Amino acid sequence: MKKNRFFWIAALVGLLLDRVTKYWVVQSFEDLGDTVPLWEGVFHFTYVVNTGAAFSLFEETGGWLRWLSLAVSLGLIALAWFGPRLKITEQLGYGLILAGALGNGIDRFLFGYVVDFLDFRLIQFPVFNVADVCINVGIVFLLISSLGGGGESARTR
Repeated sequence: MKKNRFFWIAALVGLLLDRVTKYWVVQSFEDLGDTVPLWEGVFHFTYVVNTGAAFSLFEETGGWLRWLSLAVSLGLIALAWFGPRLKITEQLGYGLILAGALGNGIDRFLFGYVVDFLDFRLIQFPVFNVADVCINVGIVFLLISSLGGGGESARTR
C-alpha cells in the first residue's frame, strides 16, 4: 500500500465522508423530501433517493448500475495495486473516483437506490451527494494531470 499511497488515502477519506454524511441524513430526516435550508433558496440539505445515475438517468433500468460501480471499483483497485506508480494528481483523481464509485455502489447494493442530499437551489441543480462530489473532483485531478500539471511525478521517485 506504500505504492500510490495518496490513492488509498483519497479513496478512504472520500468513502468515509460519503458514508458518514449519508448515515447522518438517513438518521436525521424523517421523510423523503424533508429539507433544511442552510441558505434559504440557495443551498439546502434535502433528503431524496435516486434509483438511476447522474441527473436521474436510467431511473427505470438502473439495476445494472450496481454492477458498473463494482467493475469500476475493482478496476481502479487493480490499477493502484498492480499498476505503475502514478503521479500524485493521478493518485488523487483515481482515489476520489474510487471513493465515489464505492460510496454509491454500496447504496445500490444495499438499498437499490442512492441517498442524495446536497441541494443547490440557486441554479436548480439536481440533488447530489459526497460520492458525486468525489467523482467530479477526481475527474478534475485527472484533467490537471493530463494537461501536464500536478507537480512531481511519483513515477520518478
